[in-house]
Amino acid sequence: MMNDVITLHKPKAEDGMDLFELVERCPPLDPNSSYCNLLHCSHFAETGVAATCNNRLVGFVSGYLKPSTSDVWFVWQVAVDAEARGCGLAKRMLKSVLERQNLTNVKYIETTITLDNKASWGLFKSLAKELNAAIEEEPFFDEQKHFKGKHNTEYLVRIGPFS
Repeated sequence: MMNDVITLHKPKAEDGMDLFELVERCPPLDPNSSYCNLLHCSHFAETGVAATCNNRLVGFVSGYLKPSTSDVWFVWQVAVDAEARGCGLAKRMLKSVLERQNLTNVKYIETTITLDNKASWGLFKSLAKELNAAIEEEPFFDEQKHFKGKHNTEYLVRIGPFS
């Protein structure tokens, strides 16, 4: 795949089931319902991106502008298929969304990550460095309090401010 061209585009509803299948192939990501994925590909298309190679979905970033403020882009999930890893696709997708006209007010990125998700920690620390921005973390959804022991604690990661 390294020699194949990966193209980025705004998601469309037709990408929804492909996204559902992509997330299933990308542990440790939590799967969403196919309906939720359809909403990410339609209602939240302006704040997400799909990556395709040879007509196959190989990467996806879902996110939204945080309702309580206009300068925070919350990244819900970053998924990259196994054969598309190692070429900087995840960071390329994140940066492509940040470059959109409708996100010019964004000064912060937020996401949640479990402690054991080394790939996500590496990605967001690297992005913060590239953006020359601070990165902060704090427990957000607690394993016991919020997940009743059925999911590891999710840490809120905040990058910014950046310009």
